[in-house]
Amino acid sequence: MLIKSLMLANPQRARGRPRSSKGSWPRAPFCGLLLIGCLAGVVILAVTPLAGQNRATRPKVQRPDGPVWEVIRKNCTACHGIDDYAFHSLDRVGWQTLIADKHKPDGDGLSDADRNLLLDWLVMKFGPDTKPFPRTYVPPEITTFFSDPEANRLMNRACTKCHGVDRVEKTRNSTEGWRVTLVDMRERGAQLSDQELEQLVEWLARVWGTNQDN
Repeated sequence: MLIKSLMLANPQRARGRPRSSKGSWPRAPFCGLLLIGCLAGVVILAVTPLAGQNRATRPKVQRPDGPVWEVIRKNCTACHGIDDYAFHSLDRVGWQTLIADKHKPDGDGLSDADRNLLLDWLVMKFGPDTKPFPRTYVPPEITTFFSDPEANRLMNRACTKCHGVDRVEKTRNSTEGWRVTLVDMRERGAQLSDQELEQLVEWLARVWGTNQDN
């Protein structure tokens, strides 16, 4: 009877209406703010990875073997990687000047033999007859994608002046790996617009990518 009397005296509590801010249940505005905060966090997490896609594409230089790699490993890679070499195409004097300028005022610390070994490799790999990798290519977003016939037509137009399509079919690469290859090819003369380049990158990664099922 006592419980029934209390319920009759306070019908709002009997119907299960939430208590005030002094009670144990939170009010609706607080729940709304909490929901908004959670949704904002989800949006930030969703957008942040996409922002990183707007960075300029960087080259990927294959590591040399033998004594020259030992020189690079011991003297260079503690401060920088080897990919930045691809941004330059210099003769021997140019490379020597660049190395000296980058290591002022203490010097590069190389022996004459090691310096000559490094310079020989740099001129052979990134000499004046090569094309420097572009610093400013930012991959555009694409909304249309190549079918197999479209991709093959573009490759036959843009790539086969220098090599056969079979060279592509023997290669497996990641999306970024294909992008670096195509940007480098364009610097060497392949006629590709930014849109075509990215559509071909997407198709190559889909068909000749690193997925074991490709």
